[in-house]
Amino acid sequence: MSSVMTAPPVFSQRYRALSVGILALVMLVAFEYLAVATAMPLIGRELNGYHLYGLAFSGGMAATIIATVVGGRWSDARGPFPALWTGVVGFVAGLAVSGFAPDMEVFLVGRFLQGLGGGLFNVALYVLVAQAYPSAMHPRVFSALAAAWVLPSVVGPAVTGFVAETWNWRLIFLGVAVLSVPAALIMWRGLTAMAGQPREAMGRAFLPRFAWGVCAAIGAALLQYGSGAAGAGIVLAVAGVAVLALALPRLLPKGTLRAARGLPTVIALRGLAAGSFFAAEVFVPLMLVQERDLNTAEAGLALTGGALAWSLGSWIQGRRPHARALTIRVGATLIAAGICVTALIVIPATPVVVVFAGWVVAGLGIGMVFPTLSVLVLELSAPGEEGRNSASLSIGESVFSVVAVAVTGAVFAAYGGRTWVYVTCLGLLVVMAGMATVVGGRFEHRREAGTMEV
Repeated sequence: MSSVMTAPPVFSQRYRALSVGILALVMLVAFEYLAVATAMPLIGRELNGYHLYGLAFSGGMAATIIATVVGGRWSDARGPFPALWTGVVGFVAGLAVSGFAPDMEVFLVGRFLQGLGGGLFNVALYVLVAQAYPSAMHPRVFSALAAAWVLPSVVGPAVTGFVAETWNWRLIFLGVAVLSVPAALIMWRGLTAMAGQPREAMGRAFLPRFAWGVCAAIGAALLQYGSGAAGAGIVLAVAGVAVLALALPRLLPKGTLRAARGLPTVIALRGLAAGSFFAAEVFVPLMLVQERDLNTAEAGLALTGGALAWSLGSWIQGRRPHARALTIRVGATLIAAGICVTALIVIPATPVVVVFAGWVVAGLGIGMVFPTLSVLVLELSAPGEEGRNSASLSIGESVFSVVAVAVTGAVFAAYGGRTWVYVTCLGLLVVMAGMATVVGGRFEHRREAGTMEV
């Protein structure tokens, strides 16, 4: 406990430039993520690309999975710098391509580049945190990274909508690209004191893992597409599940799908928490609009409340860094409870404020769980394995989320917005979060004295 209390602040003089640069880039990535979702209807209309609408999301997701696999191995072999800077350049280049795109096909190329850049940057960032900050600072660093999503979550949709409607949606992408340059320069200044020592070559042994990463991306895309389509969509979804079942065991630590003790449980917990929360988040504005006749802006306030609570949850876990199992179990329980309360929207007598409060509870829970798991994956990684294990963490998060969204989305697409459909979909997600509560303590935490705590 004392080591955490005496750890320097994230923005102390020694770490200030590095922390400011990293957080600025994370905020811009978050803003871009929210901006795409908000502006896509206008983009699809202007570029005559509604027939490719889904690819704007699934294409970027597939690229992220591939880049995550590459970035993990690259960061372990050569240090975080090559993957980090390649990711930043790819992200900025993708923004520029999308911003200047004359048609939907070119826009999709930009989205793919953004996915590649973001995936490389995200994984390299974990390795960078492990190397640049002492372990006692990790809980607070990851709390700050989670908090960096709050401001974009609060103002992002409104700013995007205003700029897109008043001027042009292209300014969103180009503006983020321009702002990324000074943020990267600030981060570079903070990195000058670090020596990037290459450890080893990538090696041909990496190629099979890369191939399985491509397979996982294809499987996730097939499942996502197939779950929302009729007829042939079922075939695509089944094919996607089959490909994922084949690829995932090659990309995740052995025993992840059964939550084996140690690192596999950490990866599984990230997937369960992310899948339950993000899939439920898809339904929250939909139910508020359809069941309570709120407009889009009013319904979005619920998501804003969840984002603010996420930041609070991250702050809480940063102040109790040694209570890992308790923090995870309480957080997962709050996610499940928050989804349950949110589901009360199907009862007409339930006040809307209760539904909003439910999503705030869920946001508090995910805020407690996510940074804790980020810290644990570094603590449980041997030197030189931080990139690979961080990549597994991101892959598990992405794939579990895709599966949860696909399954609940398929039920909704097949039967529509009926009361029992909402209850069934959210009920499945409550079970998913409940599983995280049950296995929340099945990890090994290394004490500084060298003993093991299970």
